[in-house]
Parts: sequence; C-alpha cells; structure tokens
Amino acid sequence: MNQEVNEYLNGLKKWQDELTKLREIILDCGLKEDFKWMHPCYTSNGKNIVLIHEFKDYCAILFHKGVLLKDSENILIQQAENTQSARQIRFTDTPEITEQKLIIKQYIEEAIAIEKLGLKVKKKKTSDFEMPKELEQKFTENPKFEKAFKSLTEGRQIGYLLYFNKPKQSKTKILRIEKNTQRIMDGYGLNDCVCGLSKRKPNCDGSHKQLEEAE
Repeated sequence: MNQEVNEYLNGLKKWQDELTKLREIILDCGLKEDFKWMHPCYTSNGKNIVLIHEFKDYCAILFHKGVLLKDSENILIQQAENTQSARQIRFTDTPEITEQKLIIKQYIEEAIAIEKLGLKVKKKKTSDFEMPKELEQKFTENPKFEKAFKSLTEGRQIGYLLYFNKPKQSKTKILRIEKNTQRIMDGYGLNDCVCGLSKRKPNCDGSHKQLEEAE
C-alpha cells in the first residue's frame, strides 16, 4: 500500500471509514495504488482508472473516463458542468458502499477494459461553446485581457464560457466578466485555488487546508 495514501487517510477528520472501504474494494480489483492531485489514485499499466476523494456532504469514487461507461445502474454523476470525461459514484456512509460493492467492482472492471481497448473521450473544444457578445466586447476594449483568456487551458476557458453564458440578462453577464477579469489576467480558472500557498499554481495542491486548520 502507498504510504502517502496511508497518511492521507489517517489525516482525514471525515469520510475516513468510507474511503478506506473504497480503497479496499479498488485494490481487490488488481489496480496499482498511487497518490496524485493530493488524492489516492489507482492505475492499470500506468493509465489512470479511478480516484477517491472527499467533499463536505459526500465522498466519491471518480472514473477518469466515466463518460464511456455503460452506467447500467444509472448512478454516475457529472461533478461539474464543464466536466467532459470524468464521472463519480457518490456515497454518504460505509453501509451504502458495502451494499454496492459488486456494482462498484463491475464498473471498475469495465473502466479497466475501456483503457485496455485504448478508447478515447472525444472532448468538445472551446470553439464548440458560445462566446457571449459581452465577452467579445471586453476583448475589443482590452486586447491584453483577450490574450490572457486565450492563454488559459481549454478546460478553464470552457468553464468561464459556461459561467458567463448562464445568466439571461446581459448586465449580469457583464458583472460576472468584470468580477473575474483580474482572476483571468492572473492565469486562474474559475475554480482554481487562489490562497497563494499552492506550489502548483494555478492548480490547487491542498495548501489552503492550512488556513482552515488555523481558523
């Protein structure tokens, strides 16, 4: 077992039992245990298959190519609106995980098979999403802002486009764009951590938890 995963699980104040149970089930499927993105990650022949992580109201097993699974039980969840490939199965207690043990294994085995076949997720590009006219106007007014936006990764650009397009009223779209202008200029995505402690900027490495513990 991976020592970093041991330390991660031992340090949890919540969901420790649940994630330990998920770990047991996953390892029983023959996957190799690693620690990536500050969470336990499980691979097959070097390819990411699943990851386990915790949130305030639930814990989950995340399938990196979950969108390709058949989802015969209709239990996969898209974590965020702009998440194209990954899908979660969420849990709120250990008995729920134990009850679904065989289903979890079935999904993992299917995910392994998908990776062995070399199947790829066809992802949408930024150009596939509507560019709000309010954002285009901002680009015209500030070419540096446009350059900063287009320097973001495709996923971050898509996240912003979805967020900016959500309101029906133009004035609300403008407010959202203005509120996030500096964030974009600094190279951050909509959901990136900006605590200033991360050593993997603009990505979050979990350093913000130091602030939470100090409170």
